[in-house]
Amino acid sequence: MPVSSGRRPALFFSRRAWLIAGFLCGLLGTAGAETLRGEVVGLADGDTLTVLDNERHQHRVRLVGIDAPEKRQAFGERSRQHLSELVFRQEVVVDWKKRDRYGRILGVVRVRSVDVAQAQLRAGLAWHYKAYAREQEAAQRALYSDEEIDARRARRGLWSEAAPTPPWEFRRIKK
Repeated sequence: MPVSSGRRPALFFSRRAWLIAGFLCGLLGTAGAETLRGEVVGLADGDTLTVLDNERHQHRVRLVGIDAPEKRQAFGERSRQHLSELVFRQEVVVDWKKRDRYGRILGVVRVRSVDVAQAQLRAGLAWHYKAYAREQEAAQRALYSDEEIDARRARRGLWSEAAPTPPWEFRRIKK
C-alpha cells in the first residue's frame, strides 16, 4: 500500500485554465466535427453566408453563436455590410458539427484565422445567441459573451441605441 505524503494532487484548475483548455480543444477539433473550405460568394444577412467549395458546390452557412439584426431591422444592413467586408470573395474555413432545420451548416467561420462571428460581436453588430449557447464550447461561449458585453459598454454599433430589439423578438413580432 502506497504511503501518502499528505498533499493533494494538483488536479484542480482555475476557471481561466479550463476556458483556455476548452478553447484549444475547440481549435484542434472534436469528434464528429467537419471542415469546409471555400470562397464566400454570397451573404444573406449579418450571420448567414454562402460558401463555394473546390468542387463548385454551394453551402449555406449560419454563423454559430450569434444572431444578427434582420435586414429590415435597425443595423441589419450595416451588420450585413460588415460581414461582407470581412469575408466576401475571401477563402474561409468552416468548422461545423450539424445543420439547422433549414439545412444550413451551423459553423464557426474563420478568415485568415479571424473568428468572423466574434468580429461581428466586437463591432456591436450581433447578439451572442444565448438560447443556443449550450451548443458552443465553454471557452467560445465565454469569449462571445465577453465580446457582447464589451460592445455594449462601449456603445458600439446597435448598442448605440437605447433599447435595441433582438432579432428573435423582431421575428416573433413579424409573425
